[in-house]
Amino acid sequence: MTQRIAFSVILVATTMLGHNALAADLTPTAMTPEAQQVQTESGWTFTFAPYFWATGLSGDLQNFGLRTIHVNTSFSEIWDHLDFGAMAIGEARYGRYSVVTDLMYSKISGSAATPRGFISGEVDSETFAGFAGVGYSLLQDSTGNLDIVGGVRVWSVDNTISITFRDRTVSRSDGDTWVDAIGGLKGTYFLTPNFFLTGWGLVGGGGADIDWDVAATAGYKFNETFSAVAGYRALGVDYSNDGFKFDVVEQGPIIGLAIKF
Repeated sequence: MTQRIAFSVILVATTMLGHNALAADLTPTAMTPEAQQVQTESGWTFTFAPYFWATGLSGDLQNFGLRTIHVNTSFSEIWDHLDFGAMAIGEARYGRYSVVTDLMYSKISGSAATPRGFISGEVDSETFAGFAGVGYSLLQDSTGNLDIVGGVRVWSVDNTISITFRDRTVSRSDGDTWVDAIGGLKGTYFLTPNFFLTGWGLVGGGGADIDWDVAATAGYKFNETFSAVAGYRALGVDYSNDGFKFDVVEQGPIIGLAIKF
């Protein structure tokens, strides 16, 4: 019988402003096309953009030799279970071509019990996911761009699961590392000089049965220094190997304040 534990994840950072919309449309996880940029004489543009993502988590976790633990929590419960989280992306762009990265790390913990306390469980989980890939602008003009993106995402997960019965506690630590090939589209479009939309959709697999990432956001450029953006992102992965299972979906709102330095 599957025991249920509720916990959540939040991955926290901020976004930065840049010089132009086309160069700063980052890739799978850009919250805004306005990010801090450095342009060299060679024509390359470099962008770095940490950002904020508040997410809930649901799915199944299993360590070798233990029962499957079902997790199910909303992003409103993030403060109860987050130990640490961070996320950032970077891009190097030359004309229509780009090299992109997306790094995510979280450490979470949670516990729950059956209604009468006969069985209780605890979960401590550390997750790293890093994407590296290349992109090409299929469409590009003064109002925005549409890019095709492809690359690999590396996952590294370590879980400690403890299940306490009336008279004993069973605990196991387990983890795994795997690589998925993923690809898709991302785009940015300015409806007005100030109001813009961004979105992306990626899917693939390899080590995991499926690995996917989708988002839609809207932003507003207040002036040359400040922009704000808000939207929604969902990311899922289904991986299992030799008694270890990590089959989860993370989803929640994205919000950020971009500052030009």
